[in-house]
Amino acid sequence: MSVWEFIHEKLYDGIKVILLYVLESEGSSPGRQGFKMVLAEDGTYSGTIGGGIMEYKFIEKAKGLLQQNETKVLLQKQYHDKNHGSDQSGMICSGSQLNVFIPVSATDKKTIINIFTRKGKTIQLSPAGISTITGKAKGLQYKNDEDWVYTEAISEQPVIHIIGAGHIGLALSELMSFLGFFIKVYDDRPGLKTLWQNNFVDEKIIIPGYDQLNDFFTATEHDFVVIMTVGYRTDKIVLEQLAGKSFFYLGLLGSNHKIEILFKELQKEGVQKEWLDTIFSPIGVSIDSKTTKEIAVSIAAEIIREKNKHLPGGRGTLNII
Repeated sequence: MSVWEFIHEKLYDGIKVILLYVLESEGSSPGRQGFKMVLAEDGTYSGTIGGGIMEYKFIEKAKGLLQQNETKVLLQKQYHDKNHGSDQSGMICSGSQLNVFIPVSATDKKTIINIFTRKGKTIQLSPAGISTITGKAKGLQYKNDEDWVYTEAISEQPVIHIIGAGHIGLALSELMSFLGFFIKVYDDRPGLKTLWQNNFVDEKIIIPGYDQLNDFFTATEHDFVVIMTVGYRTDKIVLEQLAGKSFFYLGLLGSNHKIEILFKELQKEGVQKEWLDTIFSPIGVSIDSKTTKEIAVSIAAEIIREKNKHLPGGRGTLNII
């Protein structure tokens, strides 16, 4: 459940909430711009603004604001440096972040619905509260604590297509659900136990055979695709179906030896080497994974790396392959 869905659910139940947002971050701050969490008066919460002692302190502060029925938007700067004179977060990672507390009430229901259903284009935060606008996002524009505005594009939920619903597909679905992906899983085995055990996916698509995959497959160039069918033959059929198509990420599970033979056969059949070279194969970062869940972790790590590597404000490149 996203932060916005969480807020909507609480407001629907008549429970007050307060939204915490990172408006700006500098240096090695654990909370990056756009990080958010929400605390409800029943003690439940969703999301994060960076974790650690700082987040704990802010949760306690938010509880106090809820108890006081505070309706005013509050800014608070935090410095992650014990040598700083004031507004110390209690962390020592250096850097800083500007956080905001925004009380959200029943009058904001329409705005929240527009955000989590993506009917709005841009989120706007200001001393007046939260709203959606049609203009472009510009980040933080700050003059003083009473005159500022923060805008952020309402992002589309990333979509991952997992072709093959076996044990690794199940483990990967759980991880990608936790990471906020919209998950579609495909298989040609209607009685497969791991398919029906998979409660993490948004769509389960049973196909008559992988040679008919394109009749059911709707991935775009922005989507993530993972191939992990039951074996060599079905992997080959899937690749034949997808040949030449563009995706943000395409990965194939299998050994180096299997993939080498498979790609040679596909090239003989006319599949372009340039397209095959775009496939992440063998899939996943190299962490000497052995178990099903470890393999899923390595795949998820590779997907996150590719998704975020061109974004500003990341944690830097980790050379693990």
